[in-house]
Amino acid sequence: MKKPKTLTIAYAALIAALYAAATYISAAAGLAYGPVQFRLSEALTVLPVLTPAAVPGLIIGCIAANIRSPYGIVDIVLGTLATGFAAVSTRALRHIRWRKIPWLAPLPPVVFNALIVGAEITLLAPGKAGIAAFAANAAWIGLGEFVMCYALGLPLHAALDRTKLFTAR
Repeated sequence: MKKPKTLTIAYAALIAALYAAATYISAAAGLAYGPVQFRLSEALTVLPVLTPAAVPGLIIGCIAANIRSPYGIVDIVLGTLATGFAAVSTRALRHIRWRKIPWLAPLPPVVFNALIVGAEITLLAPGKAGIAAFAANAAWIGLGEFVMCYALGLPLHAALDRTKLFTAR
């Protein structure tokens, strides 16, 4: 049975609000913006495995979260592009599982954010630029994404999958 559009919109809005709020919590600890990021909100990037509503939810949530970024409109645009590419790719990988766990699903946010946000920080942050700076920024962004997406995101997926919250009724 197909879910009503109202429920899909509600899920997207809830995910957007949670993403923005979790990013603001991370920002309060100094971990949401800059070359070292451990955003709690990145745990939500596994949600496209469970519902297509997560794709627009994550994109809108990223826009709202990045409004407070010190990198301004560039982060709103590039960060949101990274999140959008990651969300669509995660949705595409939803059926690839090993022992019922979507191990590859958290990988797109790690890769897209490491590359896109790593490049953004290299170009906009004061200090050194160049390949070495990009490699360092991409590595730090990728590490933060990896920790949040795998250590928090996969357990979140498992918990939500057990609730059957996103399955058709």
